[in-house]
This record gives sequence, C-alpha cells and structure tokens, in this order.
Amino acid sequence: MTQTQNQGPEVRNEAALLRSLGRLVRGLSALFWGLPVTLVVSAETAGADWLKPLGLLPALATNGLLLYGLWLMGGFQKQERAWLRVLDRTKLLGLINLGLSPFIYWHNKMPGQIFFTVMVVLLQITALLFLFNLNHVLERLGALLPDETLRQETRQFTAINRSLLITLLLLIGGYLILQIPQPSPRINQLLLWIDHGGFWLLVFFALLPLAMTMALLWKTKEVILASVFGTRR
Repeated sequence: MTQTQNQGPEVRNEAALLRSLGRLVRGLSALFWGLPVTLVVSAETAGADWLKPLGLLPALATNGLLLYGLWLMGGFQKQERAWLRVLDRTKLLGLINLGLSPFIYWHNKMPGQIFFTVMVVLLQITALLFLFNLNHVLERLGALLPDETLRQETRQFTAINRSLLITLLLLIGGYLILQIPQPSPRINQLLLWIDHGGFWLLVFFALLPLAMTMALLWKTKEVILASVFGTRR
C-alpha cells in the first residue's frame, strides 16, 4: 500500500507530462500547416475574387489557427519563465495579426482607401515580426528538449532565419523612408528597380525563413514523438 502511494505522484506527473507533450505536438502541427495556409489565403484574399464570397472568414480562420497552436504550446514547461515570456510575446503578435487580418479583405474591396493600405502594410510588418519571434520560440523549445542534435540545428537555423528577417525589415524600412514627396530622379530609378525586383527579394528574405521555420517545426515534432514512444517502449 505504501509503495502504491509513493508511486501515485510519479504516475500523475508522468501523465501530466504526456498530456503537455501531446498538446505541444498538436500546437507544432497547427503552426506547421497554419503558416503556409495563412500566406496563401492572405495572398488570395488580397488579389483574387474567388474568396470574396467568404468575406473575412478565411483570413481570420488561418490567423486564428496560428494563435491556437501557440496557445496549445503554452501548457509545456510552465515553470520556465524565459520560455513562457517568449511564447507570450509571440502570442501577442499573433493576436495583432488576427486583428489586422480583416484589412486584407477591406483593402481588396476598396483599394483606394489609404487607411486600409497602411493597415495592410502594418500587417506585413507584424507578420514578419511574428515569424521572427516564432524562431525564438523554437530556439527556446529546443533548449528544453533532451536532444543535442535538435538543439544545435535549432540554434543554427533560427539564427539564420532571424538575420534574414531583420535584413528584410530594414529593407522595408528603407523603402518606406524613400517614399518621400518629390524624390530625386536617382531615387525614382532606385524605387523602380526595387518594384521590379521586389518579388525576388521577398522570395529570398521571407519565403526562405518560412520554409526553414516549417522544417524546424516538423523536426521538433518528430523528435518529441520519437522520444515519447521510445520512453514508452
């Protein structure tokens, strides 16, 4: 009887850990699928007509999925303040993205409204900041998991991702600063060159970190699943 009582807290702790790991895996899966879907839905909402009948719902649903994934991850290692602090900061940015996402639809319907245009630009900036902080979340998570290979890969690739995203934010800031009244002919030429090459700059500085972030999300999820099933065996 005494041995059973002594094992009781250990069994409960193991069950709680397995539940938190299960929520963590579901949160990582939601982020893995939510990131590309949010990008595609946002692009289609901004420039296409076939999503118009759905109104605000697609953009709200996909951004809500990202926020839901972060919320699921919050149940893991609640005693780690540094981890929770980074996670909460990313949740806040996800909430801001959720609030700004309807402006994509409104800007599509009324492209001449300067306020809607400004809000869409702000959403693009906060989305990049969200991806930047999500990489910080993955770095903290990798440090909490007992896998040295994952820890090294996460530290290396999140550093690359954050560097690329910082570069892109600086380029966006420089581009906005150059949008001044009556720019000189040289600046006009530079802006024209940026407009023509902007797509490829976006591909390199935004889609590359997005792809590597998705790879880290998948790798982290697989490491957790392998660890759990390996322990149970």
